[in-house]
Amino acid sequence: MSENITILIPVFNDWDALSKLLEKIEEQANLLKMRFSVQVMNDCSSLPMQVASYPSLDISVVHLLRNVGHQKAIAVGLAHLANSDAKSNVLVMDADGEDKPSDIPAMIKASTENPYKIIFAHRSKRSEGFVFRVSYQIYKFIFKLLTSKVITFGNFSIVPHTMLKKLAFVSEIWNNYPGGVIRSKLPYTSIPLERGTRLAGESKMNFVSLVLHGMSTIAVFLDVTAVRIMLFSIFLIACSFLGIAVVFELKFVAQMATPGWASSLASGFMIIVLQAFFISLFLVFTVLSYRSNKHFIPLSDYKPFIEKIEKIS
Repeated sequence: MSENITILIPVFNDWDALSKLLEKIEEQANLLKMRFSVQVMNDCSSLPMQVASYPSLDISVVHLLRNVGHQKAIAVGLAHLANSDAKSNVLVMDADGEDKPSDIPAMIKASTENPYKIIFAHRSKRSEGFVFRVSYQIYKFIFKLLTSKVITFGNFSIVPHTMLKKLAFVSEIWNNYPGGVIRSKLPYTSIPLERGTRLAGESKMNFVSLVLHGMSTIAVFLDVTAVRIMLFSIFLIACSFLGIAVVFELKFVAQMATPGWASSLASGFMIIVLQAFFISLFLVFTVLSYRSNKHFIPLSDYKPFIEKIEKIS
């Protein structure tokens, strides 16, 4: 394999896991007889950096001035690489080891076969517990319901160097990297790979973090989501007016309503109408505001977030 590969890894305090991950990446580099460049995005970690040097890895650590979260750290890293002179494909993976280094050859092979597509790994088998898997299925259902899109992958991906600058110009990757790729309409595909297990330490993702992560993905499609909710609100308004018409029919034409029942039911329908109307009005102004605001473009706006770049030798 002759491709130039830069591995982009965001990390926040996960230095033990990162060390074990780099050891496994070194093993893959030796097996493939390749030399990898590794760009570690230090997301303003509060623990001292622990990164050793490896014979087959050219490692640089990009230190960020503040903690921005792993999605934004990835966006800064992609923008930084897009502005560099290196002509290499970028392999994005998390630092905890759940994106397995042993899958790197499969990702490179898929990228070679699809040189003009971003390649993602979708999980054919997950190692999480039952509650997480059920929650994830609910999230995927809500995501499809609100956006009409299907998402089955995370950060583990490989970006061809020919598409890197285009991707770094997509404002949505600042909020959520996989969702931004879907929204960008850049060509992508996925291959089935099993999820690995964490190499060291404990995950910092709790239930609240997972919900926020899901919301950030949906927020990438804010305008589409708002229109779908607005259409549902209009549907509720129509059903409510139909219900009011039926109530009046039963009370004044069929003379079937008991005293007080018709007015209570009609009042309930009117409350639904008013709530749905104000929800629709709020969503209209939200979409208009979203479309009129200037968005963050990683390719041109990332530099203030970088404190320094450190080479590991």
